Amino acid sequence: MSTSIDARAFRRALGNFATGVTVITAATPDGEKVGVTANSFNSVSLDPALVLWSIDKRSGSYEVFQRATHYAVNVLAADQIDISNQFARPRDDKFEGIVHEAGEGGAPLLADCAARFQCEMYQQVDGGDHWILIGKVVAFDDLGRSPLLYHQGAYSMVLPHTRMTQKSEGQQPSSAFQGRLSNNLYYLMTQAVRSYQSSYQPRQLSTGLRTSEARMLMVLENDAGLSMCDLLREVAMPVREIEQAVEILKRKGMVADADERYVLTAAGVDQAEELWRIAGEQQDKVFADFSAEQIETFKSMLKAVIAQG
Repeated sequence: MSTSIDARAFRRALGNFATGVTVITAATPDGEKVGVTANSFNSVSLDPALVLWSIDKRSGSYEVFQRATHYAVNVLAADQIDISNQFARPRDDKFEGIVHEAGEGGAPLLADCAARFQCEMYQQVDGGDHWILIGKVVAFDDLGRSPLLYHQGAYSMVLPHTRMTQKSEGQQPSSAFQGRLSNNLYYLMTQAVRSYQSSYQPRQLSTGLRTSEARMLMVLENDAGLSMCDLLREVAMPVREIEQAVEILKRKGMVADADERYVLTAAGVDQAEELWRIAGEQQDKVFADFSAEQIETFKSMLKAVIAQG
């Protein structure tokens, strides 16, 4: 019986396994840097902390990885498709225009990823037409962003499974709602917000932005040209978080300075529109069973409560 396998069909079948997208980087002692897009990254061991990925034996970048003492695994966030494409294609300087800093062994660490793992070279294993490079994790960053996914030759993103967002049939409210809490408006409002966010926040995070960054873009979209004092009032976040969000959004090319105020760039407007689309869909879904009159009354009540603050 023939044991030959159709390589193209095999690749298509493998594509059914959705993976994250990483950019693996390294540098030689004399400063030569390389970076390659890879979805072969995986964990190996917790003790010691080992991870692996594989590189084509024909890759022009392999020599640098072979000479390097460390490599970095940059797990891309959902909004970093352009970075994935840049490191996946041949070019003279793959790091051109890419914000990065030197990590262990000089391995470049990319900004605004979902996570980053700095690895000491641990073992190299022959894996057919690829080398499997196992690294010992010496440092890592969990940056709290939704990751970029790859499935059947196309980029994708993380969203909660519909079965996880639907309430179980016959589910009854907790006994607390039968007592005094059922008449406590503050408690009911906080529970309503929690319920609303349970399906809304994951969709917002799937854009690759943190909640603070998304909130900033949505506020600026409506009130372009806000100062730091304006932002403090509108977004209700600590100064440090606002400053960090502004710095990141400026780095992403979504926010710019204008006479001591912050404004959206064209890219920022596009992203804000996407965020408002997600917000609108969520609002329509949650309030689908209420009449327009009920919704207007609800808005009026909320605005009146806010005005008392």
